[in-house]
Amino acid sequence: MSRSRRTKIIATLGPASESPEMIGNLFKAGADVFRLNMSHLPRERLRERVAVIRELETKFKRPIAILADLQGPKLRVGSFTGDSVALERGQKFTFDDSTTPGDVKRVHLPHPEIFSSLESGDAVLLDDGKLRLRVTDVKSGKAVTKVEVGGKLSNRKGVSLPDTILPVTAMTDKDRSDLEAALDAGCDWIGVSFVQRPEDIAEVKKVASGKALVMSKLEKPQALQRLDEIIEISDSIMVARGDLGVEMPIEKVPGIQKRITRAARRAGKPVVVATQMLESMISSPVPTRAEVSDVATAVYEGVDAVMLSAESASGQFPVEAVSMMNRIAEEVEQDQNYWSIIMAQQTEPEATGSDAIAAAAHQIASTLNVKALAAWTFSGSTAFRIARERPNATVIALTPNRATARRLALVWGVHPIQTKDANDIDDMAFRACKFAVREGLADVGERVIVVAGMPFGTPGATNMVRIAFVNQDHAAQA
Repeated sequence: MSRSRRTKIIATLGPASESPEMIGNLFKAGADVFRLNMSHLPRERLRERVAVIRELETKFKRPIAILADLQGPKLRVGSFTGDSVALERGQKFTFDDSTTPGDVKRVHLPHPEIFSSLESGDAVLLDDGKLRLRVTDVKSGKAVTKVEVGGKLSNRKGVSLPDTILPVTAMTDKDRSDLEAALDAGCDWIGVSFVQRPEDIAEVKKVASGKALVMSKLEKPQALQRLDEIIEISDSIMVARGDLGVEMPIEKVPGIQKRITRAARRAGKPVVVATQMLESMISSPVPTRAEVSDVATAVYEGVDAVMLSAESASGQFPVEAVSMMNRIAEEVEQDQNYWSIIMAQQTEPEATGSDAIAAAAHQIASTLNVKALAAWTFSGSTAFRIARERPNATVIALTPNRATARRLALVWGVHPIQTKDANDIDDMAFRACKFAVREGLADVGERVIVVAGMPFGTPGATNMVRIAFVNQDHAAQA
C-alpha cells in the first residue's frame, strides 16, 4: 500500500465514517492519518475507534498515524429567554456574571477570566464572527459593548476574542482527561487547540511524556506573536484556518498560511493545512475549482499534510473526498513546476552532524537520480531531518520502534516500515535494498542511499551515509 505521492492526507472520522468498512475504504482511497475529534467523540468510544485502525494496520501491513485532537477552551455565551435575540447595530449589549437568562440587552458569560482580561476597545466576535461587538467599558463581572455588526444571537453561541490574551491554559479539565485517555489508547499525535503561547504546549508535552508527539493548532492571532517559540517547542504545526479566519481579517489568512508553513519547514517541523479544503464535498460528489486550487496551493507549498474535516467526518461523500485530495496531490507533484518551487524554498542545514548527513544524502540522491533513500531510525529524528530537505526520492524509514513508524506516517515523503534493527553495516545495506525492491522503489542494478547512526540503536546518532547497489539477492528475498 505504498503511495505515489509525498504529501500526506489526514481524514477526520465521524458519523459518516465510523464503521470499520468505511475507515478501511478511506485508507484505501488515500488516507495516511486518521483524526479523532475529541470535541465530538465520547471518551468511552476512543479505544474502540483506535482498535479498528490498528486492525487495518495488520491487514494492510502499513503503519497508520492517529491524531487525537483536543477540544481546547470553548468560550460560549449563556442562554436567552425565548432562546434567541436580535442585536441591532449601534445598540449597547452587556455581558455579565449573572446566571439569569439573557435578553436583548444582556447575557450571561460563564467565563469569569474574560472580565479580568478585556479592555476598552477590544473586539468581541459571536457565532463564528457573524456578529461583531466592541468593548466600551469593563467593570467587575461586567463588560459593556457596542454592536458594530448585528444579527441573531441564540443560546450557547461561541465567543471569540481576537484582541485579548486570556489567562487560561489551552488544556481544560476535559482536555486533560481526553489526553490521558488518548495516551492510554495509544494515539500517536495530540492536537492542541487554541494555542496562544509556548507554555500551552509545554503543559501538554509534560503530560504526554513522549508517549505521543504534540501538534500545535494555530488559530489565534496571539500565537502569531510568538510563532518561532511555539514552532520550536512543538513537534508539528497545524494551520487551522477556520477559527483563524474568524479572529483575523479573512483576507490575511492566505499570507499567514504561507508564513507559518515556511517557518515550520525551515525548522524541520511537519506542517498541516486544514479546514474547508474541499468544503463543498460535504454535500457534492465534486469540489469547486477554487477548492481544488486551494489544496493544490498547499501541496505546491510543500506542506507535510492536508486535512479533511467535515468532508470525511459527516459529509455525504467521504471516500470521494479523500480520493479527490489524493488525485490533486498526485497531479501537483508530477507538475514540472512543483520541484522548482520546492527547491526554491530550500534552507541551509543546521550546524549539526545529523543535519549535515541529511543534506549530504539529499545531494547524493539528487546527483545520482536515486529513487529511494533508506533511513535507519529509532526515534524518527533521522527521517524528520531528511524530510526537511525535501529530496526527490522516497524516504524509506526503517525502524524497530512501532510508535516511531506510526508517527512518521504524517511526514512528507516518508514511507515508514517497522523491522528489527540492523546487526551490522552489511545487514543495514542489504535490508535497505531488499525493502526498496519490495516496495517497488528500486530495481536490480539501481542504487539506494542508506543513512544510519553508529552504533546501531542509539537515538539521534545519525553519522553515516552509504551508496548501496541492488542485486539479484535483494530481489530474491524481497
